[in-house]
Amino acid sequence: MHIGFLGLGNMGSPMASNLLKAGHQLSVFDLSNTAVAELEQKGAQGCASVAALIASAPDVVISMLPAAPHVKGVYLGEDGLIAQLTKPTYLIDCSTIDPHSAREVAQAATAAGHRMLDAPVSGGTAGAQAATLTFMVGGEAEDLQHIRPILQAMGKNVTHCGASGNGQVAKVANNMLLGISMIGVAEAMALGVSLGMDAKTLAGIINTSSGRCWSSEINNPYPDVLDNTPASRGYSGGFGSDLMLKDLGLATEAARLAKQPVMMGAAAQQLYQAFSLQGNGHLDFSAIIKLYLKE
Repeated sequence: MHIGFLGLGNMGSPMASNLLKAGHQLSVFDLSNTAVAELEQKGAQGCASVAALIASAPDVVISMLPAAPHVKGVYLGEDGLIAQLTKPTYLIDCSTIDPHSAREVAQAATAAGHRMLDAPVSGGTAGAQAATLTFMVGGEAEDLQHIRPILQAMGKNVTHCGASGNGQVAKVANNMLLGISMIGVAEAMALGVSLGMDAKTLAGIINTSSGRCWSSEINNPYPDVLDNTPASRGYSGGFGSDLMLKDLGLATEAARLAKQPVMMGAAAQQLYQAFSLQGNGHLDFSAIIKLYLKE
């Protein structure tokens, strides 16, 4: 299938590469000429603009963009992708944005005769590279069935979450919980060690007891508890604290619009905001434990 891919960042580039490995024809665009050139070397057709990508007449367009303003800027308006497409096209936005914006773009796409799905991902850069991402998909079930093989070329779990925007709902709810749970694990680990417990022993007990969770078992925030985790390499790599802050902001804003209290989510947002203001936004979000450790 001929696929147009917009956004070749840390997530988009390996996702596009996996589509090429699966045998799809790919036209790609990114503001980074280097990123486009790297995909050209792998067999993609590089495009100098969104208009050039549209002119290549893809059957499906996938976008992986930083935030809602970028998504709206690409899709909406007289010069936007939706207005410029010359044939009915399947549109898949894998960006993480707020549900309201996702529904706004989907409504415009549907009105223009296109089929749109919001399909944010979980799994990070490692999942993008290994094609093991989880896709949380909002939109019509029959549309998902049509493009499911495309998503399966980039991930191992594809879940239909309901109507347009619900993929984003699932993503912001999940990541809000992830941020909260990481702070909880950080507090527990710091408390236990401050009271004289060995960090690895404490982590082992938590991970065989009722406190067990992904943040304790897979990405424990205490240094050197687990091998090959961000905490054991100076909190480099992984999922950046500023990205977690962004997702917590999406969750609290969505909650505000829905008049739904998210008291722990709001508290987590404030902690990550303070952490970012200290210059730590580039560190993995597990580095939030630095707020609790004694220097």
